[in-house]
Amino acid sequence: MSINCSLWQDNSMSVKHFAFVKFSEVTEQCFLLFTLILLMFLVSLTGNALIALTIWTNPVLHTPMYFFLANLSLLEIGYTCSTVPKMLQNLVNEARGISREGCATQMFFFTLFGVSECYLLAAMAFDRYMAICSPLHYATRMSRGVCVHLAMVSWGVGCIVGLSQTTYIFSLDFCGPCEIDHLFCDLLPILALACGDTSHNEAAVFLVAILCISSPFLLIIASYGRILAAVLIMPSPEGRRKAFSTCSSHLLVVTLFYGSGSVTYLRPKASHSPGVDKLLALFYTVVTSMLNPIIYSLRNKEVKTALRRTLGKKSNLI
Repeated sequence: MSINCSLWQDNSMSVKHFAFVKFSEVTEQCFLLFTLILLMFLVSLTGNALIALTIWTNPVLHTPMYFFLANLSLLEIGYTCSTVPKMLQNLVNEARGISREGCATQMFFFTLFGVSECYLLAAMAFDRYMAICSPLHYATRMSRGVCVHLAMVSWGVGCIVGLSQTTYIFSLDFCGPCEIDHLFCDLLPILALACGDTSHNEAAVFLVAILCISSPFLLIIASYGRILAAVLIMPSPEGRRKAFSTCSSHLLVVTLFYGSGSVTYLRPKASHSPGVDKLLALFYTVVTSMLNPIIYSLRNKEVKTALRRTLGKKSNLI
């Protein structure tokens, strides 16, 4: 059902409210998707919160690798919380509107957490490179101060990009239509609703995607290239096995996150379609966030041991 945008405008004739297109006219389909997303959302929140809590409360995990992992869990919590609650509401509620300010706020936080994660994953790859390729200097070169600075840079870049992109896009006029054919206020679906020529804005989004997706990804590839070369010349099979085991979890997370992000933001505009874009959005906002704590906990003996200890303490308190 189309929404009359005249009801959503003021005297400036610029749309002040948006509405999300209904996912499906079939109620059962909406309810099924609502249930699936809700379950994945709860698993993601619980898993990431447990990972962060476990790392902060277990001194044995107070190392650079786990410091970055705790930050990653916090980013994942923010990432999902900025998009999924409104997504769930739109699936079961006929009132699917969102104010211009609310949409801008959602876009800012989604971009902040997403871009920050891109750079944090690069910092995690650099940490693994230092641990495996330069173990004698690891403690000094990856001191707590260095780790904090790397995390602050990741969060800071995300904040700057989120603020600049959101401000740039919402400085445009939106004359209608006001229907967002997406699951949340993402950059490209909102930009498609703007009046006039948006080629400069589209170029800016593409440039930022290259800088924030391709650049960190190339740093990760370079780090793991050096790691692979170092691992292959290790004399001990046990050492090689441990190194591969340590890096495999991070590589899997990188593949999931950067793969879906690249397909979404770096493919040609002509190849975009609402159905595919919504499916990709579900993957990189809900599925990857749910899988990350599972990947890290199942493939890491120290995390599994600490999780059991943390859960044991909570059960004793109950």
